[in-house]
Amino acid sequence: MGSYVNEIHSKTIVIATQNKKKKEEILAIAGNIPGIIFRGTEDFPFIPVVEEDGRTFRDNAIKKATTLAKACNTWAMADDSGLEIRALNGRPGVLSNRYAGPGATDEANIQKVLSELYNFTEEKRAARFVCSIALVSPHELLFVVEDYCEGFIAKEPRGSGGFGYDPIFFVPYYNQTLAELSQFSTSVKNKISHRAKALQQFNERIIPLLRSR
Repeated sequence: MGSYVNEIHSKTIVIATQNKKKKEEILAIAGNIPGIIFRGTEDFPFIPVVEEDGRTFRDNAIKKATTLAKACNTWAMADDSGLEIRALNGRPGVLSNRYAGPGATDEANIQKVLSELYNFTEEKRAARFVCSIALVSPHELLFVVEDYCEGFIAKEPRGSGGFGYDPIFFVPYYNQTLAELSQFSTSVKNKISHRAKALQQFNERIIPLLRSR
């Protein structure tokens, strides 16, 4: 009988993101899975632009991964993630990356959220991050996983680590924002974040899949 690694069929997976920090986060958690060679979109010069027009994070993740898998003729993984705020009826949701308008910066998106929550007390600022990850072959959807990180929206940005809404996403257990938690080390964030937990599910699902193909 061969070793555990030898029993796994190797596979190239293209990561559907041009966000350097997001790619680094994905590779930090899933990059050491035996049998997988991860590649970035920079290795494929003619990737079509995908309009993220789905109603859910799941819809967008599947669409991005499917487009990339067909264009590259290999497996592709894509995540779609964002912030849902209870007092705003789930906004910004799937519009998280462009909440302040097309091409908006992280700072602009953060300021829009803070302005909309200006008169809300702490207990009414409950929020969660959502992350859906889809794995797709050129011919079929292989699986989708989704997970969450619960917290509150801080009154002002705190911390210099992370990206996106991390500076205003407060995690009560640690009494810090995600940006503060990842300011000097990503070890805690890479265990508790929505993407980290979704990637843990991804890791658990993909090993049996590689062994069966």
